[in-house]
Amino acid sequence: MTKITHVVKRTGAVVPFNKERITNAIYRAAVAVGGRDRSIAERLADQVVEMLEQTTPPDHIPTIEEIQDVVEKVLIENGHARTAKAYILYRDERARKRKERARLSSQPSENIPWRKIWEVLNWAVDHDLHTVGRLNARIARGEFPDIVREADRAYNEDITTASEIIRERGDKVKIVIIAGPSSSGKTTTTIKLSHLLKKMGLSLVPLTVDNYFFDLELHPRDEFGDYDFETPQALDLALINEHLVRLIAGEEVRIPFYNFKTGKRYDNHTPMRIGPKDIILIDSLHGLYADMTRDVDDEQKFKLYIEPLLQMKGPDGEYVRWTDLRLMRRMVRDAAYRAYDPQQTLEHWHYVRTSEMRNIIPYINTTDYIVNSGLPYELPIMKARLFHHFEKWVELYKGDPLREDAFMRAERVHRLLQAVTAVEDDSPIPPDSLLREFIGGSCYEY
Repeated sequence: MTKITHVVKRTGAVVPFNKERITNAIYRAAVAVGGRDRSIAERLADQVVEMLEQTTPPDHIPTIEEIQDVVEKVLIENGHARTAKAYILYRDERARKRKERARLSSQPSENIPWRKIWEVLNWAVDHDLHTVGRLNARIARGEFPDIVREADRAYNEDITTASEIIRERGDKVKIVIIAGPSSSGKTTTTIKLSHLLKKMGLSLVPLTVDNYFFDLELHPRDEFGDYDFETPQALDLALINEHLVRLIAGEEVRIPFYNFKTGKRYDNHTPMRIGPKDIILIDSLHGLYADMTRDVDDEQKFKLYIEPLLQMKGPDGEYVRWTDLRLMRRMVRDAAYRAYDPQQTLEHWHYVRTSEMRNIIPYINTTDYIVNSGLPYELPIMKARLFHHFEKWVELYKGDPLREDAFMRAERVHRLLQAVTAVEDDSPIPPDSLLREFIGGSCYEY
């Protein structure tokens, strides 16, 4: 039994020590450089604990930084130089982002072009939807159906613009990538864009990259048993690249099939070939991640990024956070379609956000076009569906050092929704609305 019972977090909070966190940190670093043997990570974690017990004074509670120093030492001493480098680089990256967090928290985004932000903000001001107070006032005047129509029109115009850009690029485009963070509305955007391009005479062939997941047992887990599907290394990127190159060359490939119920991938499952005028369509969380399409020429790719770029100030004078909109979308969707409790979604969100900040957000400036999927009318709809949950979670997580992230998000969203007028009746929302992807009642099949 380990002599170390607690650790000191960066916030100063003292929490129970858990060797599984060390194992997962080592395994994540190994996965980043192509390693998939969890048993090696477990043996190395045992060595870390042994070294900590030998070097930690009896009355001293080790800090997170001290434990990470020992992890680096053990990795290097055991000849895992590439894994050690990945671990060190990731540790350094997290440190830099912590320093930048306060500075960036009041800014919409450094990655979205300011022209796009200005366009969305200008639209919000023109439609009297730039603050929660103005939104509530329009709802009080019975204008909720008008808000729905205005917001949907702006979103659809964005997609139309993207389709026209693709058409202008002619025969050069062989892959259209729809990318964006979790619950940004990629699926509905993909369907709508597909319909528009089809009318232009372009034939689209979807490639579902979710079928390229590694087996579930190869994914990292945390001490709560939560699997991390959010990292691009969860996908067999090398195989995706190989298949894309061969498909563009006119060859037939047999794409794999991933069974989410069993967590197993079955290779050489489905034959696929594209014609000379076909375009491969990829709807992927990590479509902008360079390694996914590294072997395909840039001129053959059209990359579209989607994000709910809502420009609306909340009751505290700060802009509504896009990540909070997506969190609420995912909660109602997972509860409705995946039998996933909203509380589990909240507790898992730190994985989602960490992966976004590392593997999605930095690549936004490589996109050809950005679609705004932010809908002002989703806030009153989410208020009616989720507010009681956030009331409960604020109390549940208060003072729990192991759930600081969940508490922070719950408190912030609770404060926002508290100021929003709830709308129970969703009948003014048409069946082709992007929001239907999450709340149900869509005319599209997902």
